[in-house]
Amino acid sequence: MRETPTGTPVGVDDPYEHAGVCDHLTSDGRCRFALNRAGDDPEFAAARRAADYDCVAADEDCEFRDCPHYRSTTDGRECVRCGLESVRMAHDGSRPLLEEHHLSYGESASTRGRRVVTAGDDGGNSDGSLSHEITVALCRWCHAKIHNSFARIDDDAEPDAEAFATREERRSKEQTEFGFATARERRDADES
Repeated sequence: MRETPTGTPVGVDDPYEHAGVCDHLTSDGRCRFALNRAGDDPEFAAARRAADYDCVAADEDCEFRDCPHYRSTTDGRECVRCGLESVRMAHDGSRPLLEEHHLSYGESASTRGRRVVTAGDDGGNSDGSLSHEITVALCRWCHAKIHNSFARIDDDAEPDAEAFATREERRSKEQTEFGFATARERRDADES
């Protein structure tokens, strides 16, 4: 199983099995990275420009993992392990139910130009290519189980009882906020 740089498990053997489409992919199949950030990698942008900015994965013989700028990050709507849905409370300092979990860290500005090495990894794919940032959403209970045990992302899991209770508490509070009360009702409630 893959591990983080600090040695804790990430819950998968191959992060690409759980990755989605590239974050840089536009709705018409073009590469947003080459369109908006050409100065960051002029050679890559020139190659995409020559191909009418088509995504690298548009070629029949290529996959997203073949692109040096591939990145797949989560939308954070539900836990990929247990299915717990996110309930965000606006203007509330409470901890989110879902957290972003890295399956692969990829390159950051501080590591650009050299490989990112994770424990049990050669710094990239088995073919020597660079690592890509790949994240999924996990509820904080599943996130702890992944890092603190041998739990896997693809385990058949139900939401933890505490996770379910926390979500229902937030939903109840959310429903209360949606309710309509006249000024008189609110004043009467404040006086009692």
